[in-house]
Amino acid sequence: MKVRHYIGFFLTVFLLTCLLGIGYQLSYRYVMDRQSARLEEPVPQTQQMEEKEESITTKGEAEKSEGYYLCALQGYVVVYLSDRETIYEMTEIPLNSLPEQVQTEVEAGKFIETVNELYGFLENYSS
Repeated sequence: MKVRHYIGFFLTVFLLTCLLGIGYQLSYRYVMDRQSARLEEPVPQTQQMEEKEESITTKGEAEKSEGYYLCALQGYVVVYLSDRETIYEMTEIPLNSLPEQVQTEVEAGKFIETVNELYGFLENYSS
């Protein structure tokens, strides 16, 4: 009689485990189908335009990725954002300590495209 109880117990545990597995698979498929259907929905055009227009801006109208200008201000080199109005950094580099060619470029507004180039320039002429 004990053997029958063991067989019944294991059969019950086996059936419950199978039912739980089947339930999990069905719920998983249901959720995945809903998610794929949601991803396939067309996005309204206004929402698409809003997503495309996102950019990081700074004070002023210049965008961060547009570059920098080196200019002269009161005899020192000053870094402006690309709008040439917003000061990005004031340096302690005297304009007269630069080579003549670089002085004329800075006085005219030397354009530098990336932050790495900017800090490379500043390191070269800062001491």
